[in-house]
Amino acid sequence: MKTKTEILLPGGDSQLRYTTGNVEINGKRILILGSGSGNIAIELLKNNAASIELIVEDYESLIISQLSLENISKITPKLMDFELTDFAKDTFDIVYAQASISNTRRNKIIKEVKRILKNDGVLLVGEIIKLEKDIPQFVRDIFEQSDLDPLFIDDLKNYYYSRGFEIQDVVDYTKTLKEYYSSNLGKLKFSVSELTENEKSYYKKLINQISHQSKAYLKQGADKYIGFYTVAAKLNKR
Repeated sequence: MKTKTEILLPGGDSQLRYTTGNVEINGKRILILGSGSGNIAIELLKNNAASIELIVEDYESLIISQLSLENISKITPKLMDFELTDFAKDTFDIVYAQASISNTRRNKIIKEVKRILKNDGVLLVGEIIKLEKDIPQFVRDIFEQSDLDPLFIDDLKNYYYSRGFEIQDVVDYTKTLKEYYSSNLGKLKFSVSELTENEKSYYKKLINQISHQSKAYLKQGADKYIGFYTVAAKLNKR
């Protein structure tokens, strides 16, 4: 039995397992968008990807990625804005993004993905989505705090279709969010116990944000409004 790969992102290892089970990885040049994706890169390389570029948008995430992927020559972590990369047109066979573009810059990021993805290239994107059109204020607050701009579930397919993608599959991984938020609370409790009082004060806002969001999902009914779906789509530039 295969061991579970630890992915500390919404969706867990579900999107990765879907990708390795349904998408041709062998010999492909792959771009991964988002911090916390080091283990994803390693697993895709095990499936014989030709090379993998992993881009993050902050220096701390870059250092973490460089340390975790040290001495793996076919995986290259870089610091770049997702909507304005340094890559040439038609560079990648596959672009993989897990919970990293469900934000207010989605349109610009997807425009850049289209530029650097080859014709007939595959986009695998995990989206935080709204399960209801109208959501209560406390759920809006969660989205605003995290700079999220989730699509409504009924609009998900058309969003990518209208931007030149042929939808291959849409998979509901909402059930993974309970484990994700539960894990967040557990890790937060342990981490806080290891911090000094000064560190607790410094990270107070982040600690409160993680705690609030996790408890809202697990105990206050936010699970009725927040989902996670993976879209597999092929780009048609014709």
